[in-house]
Amino acid sequence: MDAPEPPCRPAYRLERDPFGRLAMVRDGRCIVPITPVRAFPITASGEGIALLDAQGGELAWIERLDDLPDDPRHLIAEELASREFVPEIRRIRRVSAHTTPSVWQVETDRGPAQFTLRAEEDIRRLSTDTLLITDSHGVQYLIRKVTALDKASRRFLDHFL
Repeated sequence: MDAPEPPCRPAYRLERDPFGRLAMVRDGRCIVPITPVRAFPITASGEGIALLDAQGGELAWIERLDDLPDDPRHLIAEELASREFVPEIRRIRRVSAHTTPSVWQVETDRGPAQFTLRAEEDIRRLSTDTLLITDSHGVQYLIRKVTALDKASRRFLDHFL
């Protein structure tokens, strides 16, 4: 029986430059800045991550973030967290009207929030139980599992779906 192959080590190294920007060292050359971008930020956030240069050219592709050693995985996760802001709605407290535009008061994983929903089309279904709501300023709010919301929150949503 053959022994399993060890995971491949990337042919580059990630680090922070003196200004705190993510940098890639490859073939003795330092490439700054490096921007990690998720291919599927909501549905498969730990899979399919491209490392891009300043012009948007792909320098590396990471199949699974969890397969990387600790140091580069933490650097990429920090960089992604600093760029991404998609609060997850845990509860809908109040909606000003059952028509649009309407003001929503919600509880998110990042605290209470209030936003204006311009049109019903700004609620996008990503799967049977996942919604993405875009407010009037372009901020996106995620409802990961509609069925996990309390009854009152689901009732508010029913008026718009």
